[in-house]
Amino acid sequence: MQVGASVGISALLYSTSHAEVWGLTKESLVSFDIKTVGLTVVQGVSDEAQARLYFDINQPKNASVVVTLSSNSLQFNPPVLRPMILSEHFFDADQYKTMMFKSTEFVPIDADHYNVYGNLTLKGITKPTVFMTLLKPNTANPRLLDVNAVGSINRSDFGMKKAYGGVGEKVNIRLKGQLQSK
Repeated sequence: MQVGASVGISALLYSTSHAEVWGLTKESLVSFDIKTVGLTVVQGVSDEAQARLYFDINQPKNASVVVTLSSNSLQFNPPVLRPMILSEHFFDADQYKTMMFKSTEFVPIDADHYNVYGNLTLKGITKPTVFMTLLKPNTANPRLLDVNAVGSINRSDFGMKKAYGGVGEKVNIRLKGQLQSK
């Protein structure tokens, strides 16, 4: 039994030992938008997301990522909606200060595109979520990966009021920017 466990641990260490560690650059943004009848009603953005990606371009299935974001770092358009969106009806930022996505599986689609499956935690509620993701080596700098990840959720799945104040149910989430090798 101990030999099997040692072999399993050695295989795990070997599979992650060639993965590089990547973090988001300061220029990267996490954003979301909510629409009603096709019109964008609310937009939110933050440039304070933290991410740690373990990624080996030769073994993308072994990749993993954790992205965290402070609820209070979000800026809104229109700005007058900030108090409502950070209130207990939506993010409840006073009680739930951090949002997090933790991957469970990277599924390669082609050389640069992946479906990244994982668990998204908002307002203390964790739900499975998938992000369609572009991870592409930057042509100007080999220490950078260009990233564009897009997914969507239903607000009510995370305990947020459904159709509150005319705001739609579906929330589109995007992470766009670059990851830098650490």
